[in-house]
Amino acid sequence: MNVRAVRTRLFSEGDDLAMFIERHIPKMKEGSILVVASKAVALAEGRTADTTDKEKLIKQESSWRKKILPKWWLTVRPGIDESNSNGKLVLLPEDCFASAKRLRLGLLKKYGLKKLGVIITDSRVAPLRAGVTGVALGYAGFRGIRDYRGKKDIFGKKLEVTRTNVADSLATAATLVMGEGSERQPLAIIEGAPVEFSERTNPREVLIPLADDIYRGLFG
Repeated sequence: MNVRAVRTRLFSEGDDLAMFIERHIPKMKEGSILVVASKAVALAEGRTADTTDKEKLIKQESSWRKKILPKWWLTVRPGIDESNSNGKLVLLPEDCFASAKRLRLGLLKKYGLKKLGVIITDSRVAPLRAGVTGVALGYAGFRGIRDYRGKKDIFGKKLEVTRTNVADSLATAATLVMGEGSERQPLAIIEGAPVEFSERTNPREVLIPLADDIYRGLFG
Protein backbone atom coordinates (compact mmCIF):
# COMPACT_ATOMS: atom_id res chain seq x y z
CA MET A 1 0.00 0.00 0.00
CA ASN A 2 1.31 3.43 -0.94
CA VAL A 3 0.22 6.60 0.82
CA ARG A 4 1.33 10.04 -0.31
CA ALA A 5 0.29 13.52 0.71
CA VAL A 6 -0.40 16.27 -1.82
CA ARG A 7 0.91 19.76 -1.15
CA THR A 8 -1.51 22.47 -2.26
CA ARG A 9 -2.16 26.16 -2.16
CA LEU A 10 -4.14 27.46 0.77
CA PHE A 11 -7.79 26.49 0.58
CA SER A 12 -10.13 29.40 1.26
CA GLU A 13 -13.70 29.49 2.46
CA GLY A 14 -16.13 29.10 -0.43
CA ASP A 15 -13.60 27.60 -2.85
CA ASP A 16 -14.82 24.83 -5.17
CA LEU A 17 -13.43 21.65 -3.63
CA ALA A 18 -13.74 19.46 -6.73
CA MET A 19 -11.87 21.99 -8.87
CA PHE A 20 -9.25 22.34 -6.13
CA ILE A 21 -8.68 18.58 -6.14
CA GLU A 22 -8.53 18.38 -9.95
CA ARG A 23 -5.97 21.18 -10.08
CA HIS A 24 -3.60 19.48 -7.64
CA ILE A 25 -4.22 15.87 -8.71
CA PRO A 26 -4.27 15.77 -12.55
CA LYS A 27 -4.52 11.97 -12.71
CA MET A 28 -5.74 9.25 -10.41
CA LYS A 29 -5.27 5.49 -10.76
CA GLU A 30 -8.09 2.98 -10.78
CA GLY A 31 -8.72 1.70 -7.25
CA SER A 32 -7.29 4.76 -5.52
CA ILE A 33 -8.62 6.25 -2.32
CA LEU A 34 -8.66 10.02 -2.00
CA VAL A 35 -8.34 11.42 1.51
CA VAL A 36 -9.55 14.97 2.15
CA ALA A 37 -9.09 16.92 5.39
CA SER A 38 -12.48 17.72 6.92
CA LYS A 39 -11.43 21.36 7.29
CA ALA A 40 -11.27 21.77 3.51
CA VAL A 41 -14.73 20.24 3.16
CA ALA A 42 -16.10 22.48 5.91
CA LEU A 43 -14.61 25.60 4.31
CA ALA A 44 -16.05 24.62 0.93
CA GLU A 45 -19.48 24.28 2.57
CA GLY A 46 -19.18 27.56 4.48
CA ARG A 47 -19.17 25.85 7.85
CA THR A 48 -17.42 28.58 9.85
CA ALA A 49 -18.28 30.92 12.71
CA ASP A 50 -16.75 33.84 14.58
CA THR A 51 -15.06 33.35 17.95
CA THR A 52 -17.38 35.36 20.16
CA ASP A 53 -19.12 32.47 21.92
CA LYS A 54 -17.09 29.27 21.60
CA GLU A 55 -18.88 27.41 24.38
CA LYS A 56 -22.27 28.02 22.77
CA LEU A 57 -21.01 26.64 19.48
CA ILE A 58 -19.57 23.53 21.16
CA LYS A 59 -22.94 22.81 22.77
CA GLN A 60 -24.72 23.50 19.50
CA GLU A 61 -22.50 21.22 17.43
CA SER A 62 -22.25 18.28 19.86
CA SER A 63 -24.92 15.78 20.82
CA TRP A 64 -23.12 15.27 24.17
CA ARG A 65 -20.28 17.22 25.72
CA LYS A 66 -18.34 17.60 28.97
CA LYS A 67 -15.67 20.14 29.84
CA ILE A 68 -12.66 18.24 31.16
CA LEU A 69 -9.84 20.83 31.08
CA PRO A 70 -9.87 24.65 30.87
CA LYS A 71 -9.56 24.59 27.06
CA TRP A 72 -10.74 21.07 26.29
CA TRP A 73 -14.13 19.45 25.87
CA LEU A 74 -14.98 15.78 25.46
CA THR A 75 -17.74 15.44 22.86
CA VAL A 76 -19.61 12.59 21.21
CA ARG A 77 -19.64 14.39 17.86
CA PRO A 78 -16.38 16.29 17.30
CA GLY A 79 -17.05 19.93 17.91
CA ILE A 80 -15.10 22.86 16.52
CA ASP A 81 -11.53 23.62 15.46
CA GLU A 82 -9.35 26.71 15.80
CA SER A 83 -6.07 25.50 14.27
CA ASN A 84 -5.18 26.59 10.72
CA SER A 85 -8.41 28.59 10.53
CA ASN A 86 -7.16 32.19 10.14
CA GLY A 87 -9.10 33.63 13.07
CA LYS A 88 -12.38 31.77 12.59
CA LEU A 89 -13.86 28.69 14.17
CA VAL A 90 -14.28 25.85 11.69
CA LEU A 91 -17.22 23.52 12.28
CA LEU A 92 -17.57 20.02 10.92
CA PRO A 93 -19.27 19.44 7.58
CA GLU A 94 -23.00 19.01 8.06
CA ASP A 95 -22.99 15.38 6.87
CA CYS A 96 -19.56 13.91 6.09
CA PHE A 97 -20.94 10.75 4.51
CA ALA A 98 -23.14 12.76 2.15
CA SER A 99 -20.22 15.07 1.34
CA ALA A 100 -17.96 12.09 0.56
CA LYS A 101 -20.62 10.55 -1.66
CA ARG A 102 -21.17 13.75 -3.67
CA LEU A 103 -17.46 14.31 -4.09
CA ARG A 104 -16.84 10.72 -5.20
CA LEU A 105 -19.58 10.78 -7.84
CA GLY A 106 -18.15 13.93 -9.39
CA LEU A 107 -14.58 12.64 -9.36
CA LEU A 108 -15.53 9.30 -10.90
CA LYS A 109 -16.68 11.17 -14.00
CA LYS A 110 -13.73 13.57 -13.99
CA TYR A 111 -11.08 10.84 -13.81
CA GLY A 112 -12.99 8.20 -15.75
CA LEU A 113 -12.74 5.62 -12.97
CA LYS A 114 -14.93 2.72 -11.89
CA LYS A 115 -13.37 2.12 -8.47
CA LEU A 116 -12.62 5.10 -6.24
CA GLY A 117 -12.87 5.64 -2.52
CA VAL A 118 -13.16 8.97 -0.72
CA ILE A 119 -12.45 9.59 2.96
CA ILE A 120 -13.09 12.79 4.89
CA THR A 121 -10.67 12.69 7.77
CA ASP A 122 -10.04 14.47 11.05
CA SER A 123 -7.79 13.92 14.07
CA ARG A 124 -8.74 12.45 17.43
CA VAL A 125 -7.17 11.49 20.73
CA ALA A 126 -7.49 8.15 22.54
CA PRO A 127 -7.71 7.56 26.32
CA LEU A 128 -4.28 7.40 27.99
CA ARG A 129 -2.40 7.80 24.71
CA ALA A 130 -0.34 10.82 23.69
CA GLY A 131 -0.87 12.46 20.32
CA VAL A 132 -3.57 12.20 17.68
CA THR A 133 -4.48 9.62 15.06
CA GLY A 134 -6.83 9.86 12.11
CA VAL A 135 -10.54 9.15 12.03
CA ALA A 136 -12.84 8.80 9.03
CA LEU A 137 -15.72 11.21 9.66
CA GLY A 138 -17.28 10.05 6.43
CA TYR A 139 -16.34 7.89 3.44
CA ALA A 140 -17.74 6.47 0.23
CA GLY A 141 -16.89 3.81 -2.34
CA PHE A 142 -15.72 0.98 -0.08
CA ARG A 143 -16.71 -1.07 2.95
CA GLY A 144 -15.51 0.54 6.15
CA ILE A 145 -15.51 -2.56 8.38
CA ARG A 146 -13.87 -5.96 7.94
CA ASP A 147 -15.84 -8.36 10.13
CA TYR A 148 -14.09 -11.42 11.58
CA ARG A 149 -16.92 -12.46 13.91
CA GLY A 150 -17.83 -16.09 13.43
CA LYS A 151 -14.57 -16.87 11.66
CA LYS A 152 -11.73 -18.90 13.15
CA ASP A 153 -8.30 -17.72 14.24
CA ILE A 154 -5.08 -19.58 13.33
CA PHE A 155 -5.75 -22.14 16.10
CA GLY A 156 -9.34 -22.79 15.13
CA LYS A 157 -10.95 -20.71 17.86
CA LYS A 158 -14.08 -18.87 16.73
CA LEU A 159 -13.74 -15.10 16.94
CA GLU A 160 -16.57 -13.35 18.78
CA VAL A 161 -15.95 -9.60 18.69
CA THR A 162 -13.07 -8.84 16.32
CA ARG A 163 -13.68 -6.29 13.58
CA THR A 164 -11.11 -4.18 11.74
CA ASN A 165 -12.07 -0.57 11.21
CA VAL A 166 -10.79 -0.17 7.65
CA ALA A 167 -11.93 3.43 7.24
CA ASP A 168 -10.25 4.74 10.40
CA SER A 169 -7.09 2.73 9.69
CA LEU A 170 -6.74 4.34 6.28
CA ALA A 171 -7.53 7.75 7.76
CA THR A 172 -4.71 7.28 10.29
CA ALA A 173 -2.24 6.29 7.57
CA ALA A 174 -3.15 9.40 5.61
CA THR A 175 -3.02 11.67 8.66
CA LEU A 176 0.55 10.56 9.30
CA VAL A 177 1.75 11.87 5.93
CA MET A 178 -0.61 14.86 5.69
CA GLY A 179 0.60 16.36 8.97
CA GLU A 180 -1.07 18.55 11.58
CA GLY A 181 0.81 21.84 11.36
CA SER A 182 2.00 24.06 8.53
CA GLU A 183 2.57 21.30 5.97
CA ARG A 184 -0.31 22.56 3.75
CA GLN A 185 -1.21 19.02 2.66
CA PRO A 186 -5.00 18.67 2.97
CA LEU A 187 -5.13 15.87 0.39
CA ALA A 188 -3.65 12.39 0.22
CA ILE A 189 -3.79 9.51 -2.24
CA ILE A 190 -3.78 5.88 -1.11
CA GLU A 191 -2.99 3.26 -3.74
CA GLY A 192 -3.10 -0.51 -3.33
CA ALA A 193 -5.25 -0.42 -0.19
CA PRO A 194 -6.69 -3.82 0.84
CA VAL A 195 -10.33 -2.72 0.67
CA GLU A 196 -13.56 -4.07 -0.74
CA PHE A 197 -14.91 -1.44 -3.10
CA SER A 198 -18.65 -0.92 -3.05
CA GLU A 199 -21.13 1.47 -4.65
CA ARG A 200 -23.15 1.60 -1.43
CA THR A 201 -21.89 2.83 1.91
CA ASN A 202 -23.57 2.13 5.23
CA PRO A 203 -22.71 4.97 7.66
CA ARG A 204 -23.91 2.91 10.60
CA GLU A 205 -21.42 0.09 10.10
CA VAL A 206 -18.72 1.99 12.00
CA LEU A 207 -21.00 2.87 14.92
CA ILE A 208 -21.84 0.83 18.01
CA PRO A 209 -24.56 1.38 20.63
CA LEU A 210 -23.47 3.19 23.78
CA ALA A 211 -24.42 0.12 25.81
CA ASP A 212 -21.76 -1.92 23.97
CA ASP A 213 -18.98 0.70 24.17
CA ILE A 214 -16.12 -0.08 26.57
CA TYR A 215 -15.83 3.66 27.29
CA ARG A 216 -19.50 4.07 28.18
CA GLY A 217 -18.60 4.79 31.82
CA LEU A 218 -17.03 8.08 30.72
CA PHE A 219 -20.41 9.39 29.63
CA GLY A 220 -21.99 9.27 33.06
